[in-house]
Amino acid sequence: MVQAFDLCIRGAGIVGSTLALLLAREQLRVALVPGPDPQDAAGADVRAYALNRASAELLQSLRCWPDAGQATAVRRMQVLGDQGGGVHFDAATQAVDALAWIVDVPALQARLAEALRFQPQVEVVAAPVSAALTVVCEGRSSSTRAEFGVDFERTPYAQHAIATRLHCAQPHGQVARQWFLPHGILAFLPLDGPLGHSVAVVWSVAQELVAPLLALAPEAFAQELQSASRSALGALTLCAPRAAWPLQLARAHRWCGAGPAQARNPRGWVLAGDAAHTVHPLTGQGLNLGLGDARALAHALRQRDGWRSVADPRLLRRYERERKAALFAVALASDGLQQLFSRPQGLWQAVRNGAMAGFERSGPLKKFVARQAMAWH
Repeated sequence: MVQAFDLCIRGAGIVGSTLALLLAREQLRVALVPGPDPQDAAGADVRAYALNRASAELLQSLRCWPDAGQATAVRRMQVLGDQGGGVHFDAATQAVDALAWIVDVPALQARLAEALRFQPQVEVVAAPVSAALTVVCEGRSSSTRAEFGVDFERTPYAQHAIATRLHCAQPHGQVARQWFLPHGILAFLPLDGPLGHSVAVVWSVAQELVAPLLALAPEAFAQELQSASRSALGALTLCAPRAAWPLQLARAHRWCGAGPAQARNPRGWVLAGDAAHTVHPLTGQGLNLGLGDARALAHALRQRDGWRSVADPRLLRRYERERKAALFAVALASDGLQQLFSRPQGLWQAVRNGAMAGFERSGPLKKFVARQAMAWH
């Protein structure tokens, strides 16, 4: 007997898998189509994400939260400028147990895959199948988005992100560190629990510097990072491969609609995650936005009247409006900071470092911004 599906999710990454589990709780039948993993070509997956409280609670509700050593709580955050400016955040000051959690991507994917194996409402299929609604979660290079004729407006930054892992002579102390430097933005994200000596690195550098940096021997590359980080964690040792990708600000013009007649599924479709939007990684909000998409879409379908289809246009447009509003705030903040800190030195350098110093002393404003960042979704 041919199985009838309510939804077909194209892309079984973190956002697609999370959405499948959320929809299964609503007794919807879901076909999940794995897509190509961009990390396959790069070897070991060195990605780590900063997740806010809303994302953590969502994954915990699905029993997919990684073990303690694979989800490190951030107790403090240090953001340092290139001329003495700095901003510091502390979980104790905010009266919370953590500002964020740094989650190892392979560990999170393994927990999601395990949950899916025991979820009878979800079937992993090799190719797209017919369903009332197709959800596109294939990432920034989605082929299905193009198949549905959706324009994806890209604003490329003249930067690439380089990601890797480091072992540090000194423990990270559950501190997330970020440096705004003349030639890029460097972040050290704590790994391996409270006593860990490892960090995930995200280094946003000018595109002309990428090839020379990747060509360095591991010891020389680690020395470059030690110099850029001002030896904050002592001697550094590279302990993983390096991966790099171009950075961009991007948004799909439409996030929902009806597929073309020639498509495999010409009924309803909707975008989520990086297939709908990408932002600069400096605010650490990319995956939080994607998980927010999954939560909002599942909520919209859960609240629908019994006679409405999961592809009802009014439901999907409501989801689109809600998520575009959430994206606007994050995109504005990340793009504004990227533009400010990518300006040449001189007057702009003095302005941005002065602004950081003023913000550090702002009291209620600083607390409000910290609360917003912890809750962005």
